Amino acid sequence: MEGYGPATYGDTIADVYDDWYDARMQRPAEQALLAELAGAGPALELGVGTGRVALALRAAGVDVHGIDASEAMVARLRAKPGGADMPIAIGDMADVASPATAYTLVYVVFNTFFAILEQHDQVRAFAGVADVLVPGGRFVTETFVPDVTRFDRGQRTSTAQIDASTVHMEANMHDLLAQRVWGHHIVMRDGLPTAFFPVHLRYAYPAELDLMARLAGLELEARYDGWERAPLTDLSPSVVSVWRKPA
Repeated sequence: MEGYGPATYGDTIADVYDDWYDARMQRPAEQALLAELAGAGPALELGVGTGRVALALRAAGVDVHGIDASEAMVARLRAKPGGADMPIAIGDMADVASPATAYTLVYVVFNTFFAILEQHDQVRAFAGVADVLVPGGRFVTETFVPDVTRFDRGQRTSTAQIDASTVHMEANMHDLLAQRVWGHHIVMRDGLPTAFFPVHLRYAYPAELDLMARLAGLELEARYDGWERAPLTDLSPSVVSVWRKPA
């Protein structure tokens, strides 16, 4: 996708993101695990977006900071209760740098880590996370388990929603060797222009993420099928990984 950058997804989808995802992404077990791992905090969310997770954690008493490349997404967060004074850095989440604050927890949810499009930048992000964690601090990711069988000859088209006036489709291309998926949410609405919402991901398998963690000096502490901490199996569609910085 020519011209696609770290802020493109968020800048394009900010106006509809909460309508599409907020209600079905309210997950008490997610908040409970992150709050437990954050402890006294502070915590840092990579790709904080419109603040679905960060604001809930702050309401529960965790001091949460954020990083996001999209000013449009952060503007949505700022407009919500508790969002105006949250410390947020605008920038690429691959550029995690050593701050004045050290964190007990750094986390990135809902496959957002895969928005870092180059393997070397994903490796760099792990290194930056390790740098900002306190000894004994954790890095948590939620990522889908790659399933290349979803694609037929390097492509996939699916329907996300149909009602009386709207058709929401997803059209994607897949590069197996580069481990990349790129495409569009396509929304067709009666009487309105067709809207396109681009998305581009570079996925990684759990074993590859573990190698990135090891290169950064982090140790795998736990791995779950989802936030309820169920055991991971070959049929698990998503994985929650917890790495720890040695004390």
